[in-house]
Amino acid sequence: MKQVDGGACAVKGVRASGIKFGKMGLAVITAEGSAAGVFTRNRVIAAPLIVTRDNLSNNGRLAAVIANSGNANAFTGEQGIVDAREMAHILAKQLNVSEELVAVASTGVIGRKLDMQWIRKHACEVAGTLGNTPDNSNAAARAIMTTDLVSKESAVELDSGVRIGGIAKGSGMIEPNMGTMLSFIYTDASLPADVLDRCLKRSVDKSFNMIVVDGDTSTNDIVLLTATGASSIEPQVGEFQIGLDHVLTDLAKMIARDGEGATKLIEAQVRGAKTGHDASIAAKAIVRSPLVKSAVFGNDPNWGRAIAAVGYSGADIDQDKISLAFASGDDVVHLVERGNIVNSSTSVLESLQHIMAQDEIIIMVDIGLGKNIATAWGCDLTYDYVRINAEYTT
Repeated sequence: MKQVDGGACAVKGVRASGIKFGKMGLAVITAEGSAAGVFTRNRVIAAPLIVTRDNLSNNGRLAAVIANSGNANAFTGEQGIVDAREMAHILAKQLNVSEELVAVASTGVIGRKLDMQWIRKHACEVAGTLGNTPDNSNAAARAIMTTDLVSKESAVELDSGVRIGGIAKGSGMIEPNMGTMLSFIYTDASLPADVLDRCLKRSVDKSFNMIVVDGDTSTNDIVLLTATGASSIEPQVGEFQIGLDHVLTDLAKMIARDGEGATKLIEAQVRGAKTGHDASIAAKAIVRSPLVKSAVFGNDPNWGRAIAAVGYSGADIDQDKISLAFASGDDVVHLVERGNIVNSSTSVLESLQHIMAQDEIIIMVDIGLGKNIATAWGCDLTYDYVRINAEYTT
C-alpha cells in the first residue's frame, strides 16, 4: 500500500468541484456505484441526512453528492426536508440522473433556513466545472470547510491496484458517535453495498469515532463510501479494510489536529484493558478532558489529570496496576509503573514539560488488566476555541 495524491479524485470514476465565497460554499462530487453510509446518532438529525439516508437505504447506490457549507439545514422542520430534496433535484437535473441517487449534506449554523436562491444560482456553475484532477478534489474539500483552517484529503493505492480516497471537514462540534461532520470516501474497487457497509462501520469505529475536539456531537455527521468499480478489481476484503482504515484514520487525525483554536495534537494510547470497550472509553476520556487539554495547551506537567480521566471513564481499572508515560518523537518520560510513581523529581517534571511543549503529545496508559488496546486523538483547549465559538454567528 502506498500513499498517493489527489484525494477523492485519485480514484477512477470520481469527478469533483466546489466554490467558496466567505462562509458559503457548495461542493459536487460525482461517482456512480454501490454505496454505504453512517450517520449521526444525535436525535436532532439534519434534514439532508434524512433525505440521504432514505435514498441510500432504498437503492444501495449513489451517483453524486451535493454539499453546502455555511448553513446546516438542521432543526428547520418540513421546509428543511423540502429544501434538501430540492438540492438533490437540482443536481440530478444537471447530471441527468435519478434524484434518488443523489446524496445531500450540509454544515454550518443550526436553526436557519437554507438560502436556496444562492444554491440554485451556483449549482449549475459547480456542476459545469467538474473534473478529476487533484485541484478538483481540493476545491470540493475547501467548499465544505467552515471553521476549518486547512482542507482534509487522503488517498492510497493498495497492492492489488485498487485506490481509496476521500475528503473530510471538521474542526468543532467534534465527538461524533459515528463520524466527523462530513466525509466522502471513494474507491474504484468492485464491491457490493453490504461489504462496503461492514467495512465502513469497522473503519469508522477505529477512526472518526475516536476523535474528540470538544465533546459535542453534530446534527449533521455523515460518512459516505461509494465504490465505482472502475478498476474492475475485486480486492480481498481484508486488504480493502486495511486501506480504508488508513484513509479514515488519516482524515480523523487531520480533524483532531485542526480542532478549533488548536495548537497541538494529543494521542492517547491505552492498552491492557479487559475489553475493547474499556480501552476505547478510557482513551477518549483522556482526550476529552478539559483539564488534560488545558494542561497540554499550557505545557503544564500535571500528569495526574490523565490518571483521573481514566478513573472516571467507566473502564474497569485497578489503580495499583496502572502505568503512565508521556512521549513526543523519541522523548519518553515514564511516570507511573503499576500504580507506583516512578520519580517526581524536578528534572522529571522538566522533561515532561518539554514534551508537553511539542506539537504532538502521546499519552500512554497501560491499565494492566487485559490485552485490549485503543487509540484516540484530540487537541488542546485554547483561548481561541472560546473566541471562535463565542463569535460563530456574529
